Amino acid sequence: MYRGSNPRIFPIIIVVLVIALVTAAVFSVGRMIFFSNSSSQDKATDSISSSLVDTDEGRSVRWAVRGPIVANEKFQSYQITVSPTSRSYTVYTGYLDQVVLTHRYENNRQAYEQFVYALAKADVTNTRNAADNDIRGACATQGLAFVFETAKDGTADQSEWTTTCAGSKGTMTAKPAQVQALFVNQIPDFSPIFDEIY
Repeated sequence: MYRGSNPRIFPIIIVVLVIALVTAAVFSVGRMIFFSNSSSQDKATDSISSSLVDTDEGRSVRWAVRGPIVANEKFQSYQITVSPTSRSYTVYTGYLDQVVLTHRYENNRQAYEQFVYALAKADVTNTRNAADNDIRGACATQGLAFVFETAKDGTADQSEWTTTCAGSKGTMTAKPAQVQALFVNQIPDFSPIFDEIY
């Protein structure tokens, strides 16, 4: 008894449709994973960029450097802060940031603008999505840890970090030696407390 070719074609059509739907679903999930990460990364970079180049009064940028995690009595760190009206270099001892030395200088908006645009050209606004974006304990036994921040009225609104240790890259992708040099050049009588990285 002849039944024609229709019964054989129907299962083939179903298989082709299922394969097409599965392929479309895999493609959609892949786009969501890869493009949503890059989109959120672009938004983070844009946010840091706009905070960085804002030269309004009350804006500032900070660069903090700390040494290895050692006893409280031996722990050292320093911070350089630059704003449109001032520049400062402060050295600390201990984990409670006891001030050892402070140098302050005046600044002006034109100098600040040149400085922050130099930081932008040094790619300080490019960040990476780090699984661990907590700097505590990073690069503990040797090397230096760095934190870059943009701030409004003294309160950080953007922050990223990196270290000289290979296993602790952090969220900052810029070369720390280049950023370090830009900040140090803002302090006429900068005196290093660590073996510097340049």
